[in-house]
Formats: sequence, C-alpha cells, structure tokens
Amino acid sequence: MSNELKRIAVVTGASSGIGEAVVRRLAGQGVKVAALARREDRLKTLADEFDGVLPLAVDVTDPDAVDAAVSRIKDELGRVDLVVNNAGVMLPSPIEEGRQDEWQQMIDLNITGLLRITRAFLPDLVASAEDGKTADLVNISSIGAHSVFPGYNVYSATKAFVTHLTQNIRAEVGPKNVRVTNIEPGLTETELQGNVTHEGMRDALPAWFESVGEYLVADDIADVIEYVTTRPRRLNLREIVVLPTRQV
Repeated sequence: MSNELKRIAVVTGASSGIGEAVVRRLAGQGVKVAALARREDRLKTLADEFDGVLPLAVDVTDPDAVDAAVSRIKDELGRVDLVVNNAGVMLPSPIEEGRQDEWQQMIDLNITGLLRITRAFLPDLVASAEDGKTADLVNISSIGAHSVFPGYNVYSATKAFVTHLTQNIRAEVGPKNVRVTNIEPGLTETELQGNVTHEGMRDALPAWFESVGEYLVADDIADVIEYVTTRPRRLNLREIVVLPTRQV
C-alpha cells in the first residue's frame, strides 16, 4: 500500500471481527483510519496500538451520532477516500416465530446504518476521485444474499439488499471514478455468531462450521479488502464471493 500511504479511511463495526482486522491492516500500512463502533474500550485499544487510528464510539443507527462523527473525522483527519461498511448483526430465527424486534434490529443496522454512512461520505469519495485520487467504497454483504439458509431469512434479505444496492451505487458513481466493491463472505469466524439469540439456531452453528473443515477468519476478508483497494485506480473489482474451500 506504499502508493496509498496518505489515504484516509472510515471503517464501521471496527471493534471486532472483520472490521477490526481491516483497521489493523490499513493502519499497519500507514493509512489514517476512523474506527467506528459502539464499544469504545476496544477502539481505544486499537488506537493505542497504531498511530493514525481515530477511535469513535458511534452507533450507526443513531443519525446524530453519525453526524457528530463526520464532523470529527473532517476536523481531525480530513477528506475520506476509503469507506468500508462492515457494521452488521445476524439474528436468525424461523420466520413463523415472527421476532419483529430482531427483524428491525437487522434492518436498522444492516440496511439503514449502511445507507447513513454511505450518504455521509460519498461526497468525499466523489471529490477525492475528481482530484485524481483513488476512491473506494467497500460494502460487506454475505453469501446469504444469493444462497438459501433456512432460518436466516431476514438476515439474508438484508444482505441481498446490500448486494443490489452496491451494484446500483456503482452504476451512479463508477462513471465519476469512484470504485465500488461488494464482498460476500461465507462461513467466517467472527462475533456475529455470539450474538445469535435463538437457542436452536445457535446450537446448530458449531456443526455447520465443522462441516466445512477449515472456515474463514476475519483477516482473510481484511486481506481481500486490502487487495481490492490497492489495485491500480483504473481497476474496480466489482463483486467478490469469498468462501471456505469446502463450503458449497
């Protein structure tokens, strides 16, 4: 990433899993990173480890918190040219149980939160591209956007939204030289699994992971994101599906 040392990035869901791994990779290469998540203590640990990490305790479902974060990022880091929309939650349950509160949580974070961050920073990406810099928007979707997993109905639907939205955003801003990438991970060990509240769905997870043998880890996805965002400016990897070798 030597040719991008002066980049300024925003990463959501940065306190654990894929988001944390992305922050570590970017900061380790000299990128200034605004790390957004709700758990401030974990963000401060990252900031203590790496120069150039700005820890911001932000719930992306809260519009006022996002607005305040945008102001701080502009004041303390400058104009953003790389955004990784990673924040999300997975709360599977059989559709007939009708867990409306959990459906709403996933919609608010996986969809509306992503839209809110995109809206906040897309003008920066366009302006950066106009100035001849590399500008990247990376959205983390899921293989669930294309595949059917019983019980993961609403979660998969939110990720299908992300995938289709990302393609449409690219159609609008690609001609303005903003690169837009949709990444769909398969089975990846993160804290998403620990948030599952449905006992039956939670209990089934270990066997599912075991069935693929060697599953993915968060840094595998961070590695892909690093690769995507360090290609020549003329090259946009539009969509990448990342699976454990044995997951079909």
